[in-house]
Amino acid sequence: RHKKAFSDDRSSLLELGGHYQWRRGEEKHMLNPNAIGLLQHATRSNDYATFKKFSKHADMESTRQCTLRGLFNFKKTTAIPITEVEPVEAITKRFCTGAMSIGSISREAHETLAIAMNRLGGRSNTGEGGEDSVRYIPDENGDSRRSKIKQVASGRFGVNSFYLANADELQIKVAQGAKPGEGGQLPGHKVSEYIAKIRHSTPGVGLISPPPHHDIYSIEDLQQLIFDLHTANPDARVSVKLVAEAGVGTIAAGVSKAHAEGVLIAGHDGGTGASPQTSIKHAGLPWELGLSETQQILVLNDLRGRIRVQVDGQLKTGRDVVIGGILGADEFGFSTTALVTMGCIMMRKCHLNTCSVGIATQDPSLRKKFTGKADYVVNFFRFIAEEVREIMAELGIREFDDLIGKVELLEAEEAAGHWKASGVDVSKILFKPDVDEKVAIRNVCIQDLSGDMDNVLDLQLIEKSRLALDDKTQVYGEFPIVNTDRATGAMLSYHISKKYGEEGLPADTIQFGFKGSAGQSFGAFLAPGITFGLSGDANDYVGKGLSGGKIFIYPPKESTLVPEDNILIGNTVLYGAVSGKAFFRGIAGERFAVRNSGAQTVVEGVGDHGCEYMTGGTVVVLGSTGRNFAAGMSGGLAYVLDRDSDFEIHCNKSG
Repeated sequence: RHKKAFSDDRSSLLELGGHYQWRRGEEKHMLNPNAIGLLQHATRSNDYATFKKFSKHADMESTRQCTLRGLFNFKKTTAIPITEVEPVEAITKRFCTGAMSIGSISREAHETLAIAMNRLGGRSNTGEGGEDSVRYIPDENGDSRRSKIKQVASGRFGVNSFYLANADELQIKVAQGAKPGEGGQLPGHKVSEYIAKIRHSTPGVGLISPPPHHDIYSIEDLQQLIFDLHTANPDARVSVKLVAEAGVGTIAAGVSKAHAEGVLIAGHDGGTGASPQTSIKHAGLPWELGLSETQQILVLNDLRGRIRVQVDGQLKTGRDVVIGGILGADEFGFSTTALVTMGCIMMRKCHLNTCSVGIATQDPSLRKKFTGKADYVVNFFRFIAEEVREIMAELGIREFDDLIGKVELLEAEEAAGHWKASGVDVSKILFKPDVDEKVAIRNVCIQDLSGDMDNVLDLQLIEKSRLALDDKTQVYGEFPIVNTDRATGAMLSYHISKKYGEEGLPADTIQFGFKGSAGQSFGAFLAPGITFGLSGDANDYVGKGLSGGKIFIYPPKESTLVPEDNILIGNTVLYGAVSGKAFFRGIAGERFAVRNSGAQTVVEGVGDHGCEYMTGGTVVVLGSTGRNFAAGMSGGLAYVLDRDSDFEIHCNKSG
């Protein structure tokens, strides 16, 4: 630096850069032109020998000099013939593609990933942008464009009963590894008519994903959302995406206790080109730290056996996968390298809608330049799995399950020839908890949900609705309800969505009345054809993800309370509502209709942050509002009866 600063060469006063985009002779990038070229050539020609050149380059140069796992070596053990190692097909089932939404990447790229992962027996992830329902129907050649993992993120874009019912796994995204705690944004120039249709928003208008889920402010709230999703699709497993940060092991323990079947630890190395530059470079931690902490905490508390652990963040080779397994991962996510396989050349302009290879763009003319094929992605993952088998044979391991958590197979290597790495102590990463041999160090069973699911009120509702479910006959019923009856209507909606699709049943086919105090998430994801009337009051999250049903809540006739002066329903009502109607004869709490994208509703008054981030639908408030009304609202209509002439100071007009 001193030499550059005082050089007589005036032609190079400005550095070429290389901090964000690769520049020759400048900052080192793990995915440089040499690595990209080798990987694309190998996968397009189905040439394993060329892939080995890529993996050697990645492992010996990039990974060794840029990551913590580069400081590890495999210990010498008694090798076995590779023929004794489990087949490629058993390993590819552990692979997933990352949560890249339709909108952030093109339709062609998104569907190509889904086709490839379904061929492999792995799983693709919708990301938080929803999914076009036409993809649930298999193609004529037998391929499926349906993503098995449906993500539920803070924006709740496209999250309705039908979307949830068509999932093998429902993933709650708490944060992203490349930008922990920041939320997200899809620029308006990437919101095409097709994207707006899926997300239930307005074409050309930018979309915001809030940093927090507005129904998660504690570990108990997270447990409630996990319960909601289990009832919205009893056949799907639920996982939670966390990031590698100090203390993530404690959160993962809470996730396991909250009855999620999986937890994902995202490293800081990912993020492709759509995250802020400052975040990509300066936020998050390596997945090696987060994964090892998670594994150790779960094992020490005997929670590891009932939950699957996934890891992602710049995984590129079989060596990365094996080290991830040894540190405690059951499954592995790939994002950037999967995009590179389809043609990405790391231009780092994903947010500009000008991707020259048709991957991270919604521009029709640029999308025509997309040349990726599912075959290339399949080749890539099969190459990874074959390399994993080779390393397992060297380690004497026959099945991948026998590898998970066996940190004794790793040893620290001498620092990678750089003074900054000298003396790095990785013993805490390679620490193995001293526990009874009966304590599982990998996933060996599934969560016991009987305590949650065996006594839900929906089981009675489903039985009462048999005629409606079988042949659309109208049914009626009256039920008492108490505040331990949670997510009422979600499981009934699942059965309607599975049989009748997004259109559901004709209006008012199922009409149920309730009396009492409803628990959290009353009417969550309520499907078309269901009408709920509640004489009483309700807790938080009423009508969460409302999907076409109708909800009426009003005080009992015998009540002496004045409805327009009293709270009737809790906070975060109609969060992420997609369609349907809701009428409340009383006042709502905070964040009413947050991220509403299509529901119509009438309420007597609302607390702070009403209609926040709303993108569609109609809200009528027959009374006062709290502060910060309509913050981030980019669509829909809100009518407020301003009796006290104070709405002017409560409305957020900064948008």
